[in-house]
Amino acid sequence: MRNPMFVYDEQLTDLIFDYCRWRLALHPVPLDFGGAQASSLDASLKGLINPDGTDPRRIMEIFDNELATAVVSCDSPRFLSFIPAAPTKAALLFDMIVACSSLQGTSWMEAAGAVAAENQALAVLADLAGLPAGAGGCFVAGGSAGNLSALMVARDTASHRMGDRAPHRPLVAISEEAHSSVGKALRVLAVEALLVPCEDHRLTGAGLRATLESHPRGDDAIGVVATGGTTNAGIIDDLAGVGRVARERSLWFHVDGAYGCAALFAPSVRDRFDGIELVDSFVVDPHKWLFAPFDCAALIYREPHLAKAVHTQDASYLDVLHSDAAEEWNPSDYAYHLTRRARGLPLWFSLAVHGTDAYRAAVETVLAVTRETADLIERTPYLELVRRPDLSVVLFRRTGWDRAEYERWSSQLLHDQIGFVMPTTWEDEPVARLALLHPDTTIGIIEEIIATMA
Repeated sequence: MRNPMFVYDEQLTDLIFDYCRWRLALHPVPLDFGGAQASSLDASLKGLINPDGTDPRRIMEIFDNELATAVVSCDSPRFLSFIPAAPTKAALLFDMIVACSSLQGTSWMEAAGAVAAENQALAVLADLAGLPAGAGGCFVAGGSAGNLSALMVARDTASHRMGDRAPHRPLVAISEEAHSSVGKALRVLAVEALLVPCEDHRLTGAGLRATLESHPRGDDAIGVVATGGTTNAGIIDDLAGVGRVARERSLWFHVDGAYGCAALFAPSVRDRFDGIELVDSFVVDPHKWLFAPFDCAALIYREPHLAKAVHTQDASYLDVLHSDAAEEWNPSDYAYHLTRRARGLPLWFSLAVHGTDAYRAAVETVLAVTRETADLIERTPYLELVRRPDLSVVLFRRTGWDRAEYERWSSQLLHDQIGFVMPTTWEDEPVARLALLHPDTTIGIIEEIIATMA
């Protein structure tokens, strides 16, 4: 007798697919609220997991009415906090195929078709960065995982290359604007951070060189991390200058472009990324500005064989995965993971369906609305633009407001379902922050938000 958990259930399938059709058809996607009281959610969930199981219709009713509405929808064009997401319908639908097919992407032997498709998507991103033929990597869960994996390769590659000359406590140069995951990755790897002062919140080649030359342990530096679009303000570091210094001093050059490197698609800002072609590795998260669902980050190496030498896991039960055949590619060899879902396939499918020109147009649309937003703020008497945006993050002040007033305004915005906008801190002062990523975020939505600050 078959286990009932593994028998196709048409009614259950219709229940789930009907919900998915309804959710996919929402236009626009509402914000919803998030932040519900734990006691209320606990009451809703009480007893759902029990020895005998629960009617799926009841479970879906609770999910639809109480759980889902307690999550702020990051794919709403009114979600302008943190870094939003805006997955295409094609990507979301194909993510269902990945799940329904139980597709994984650990090794070539088990998942050659999935890996080949993922590699095609990775090649598009590597080409945009100007990397040479042969560049490649894998998809990981997020930028934090990508940064850790790349910096592990930086550390071990330097140790192998330098041999007895390798520093006992290696340094990696970063700026104070680097993403928090970079510092955490260095601590995990027992590598020390060498802090390089910024020029107007930007890491520069001149600043890197000066720090390396003046620091008593500057010769112990084995790498440098630059940012292709800081999270708080969207600032792009001096990639060309940093890359030249890295080449001169044989430093591993990593770019954390988890948010901003999606703008490599956009001709209007492509020159701001000059120097990215010098990287040894970089990260970009398709689940941010490349319209893929969570969780998906592309980690790409100039010379993937260096990563393979570091990350390949050796065990008797894994021997069958390893081959010298050039065409075989194990994603498990390029990051600290082993088992992994084929998380790059939704991006691959959406790129193939819509084409790269559509992606270029979508990113350019967001950049154009961002520039309009900055112009609007500059024209508004009670507002002050902190700086012109490099990409799609806008920082601005409301004259006379303190943090409590920003927080009250933010809370009211969400309550009224006008927008999800959280304040941040800039040079020790509270400011408002708009992070635009959804091509359906119009200047009309921005005007509605700005009007509430009068």
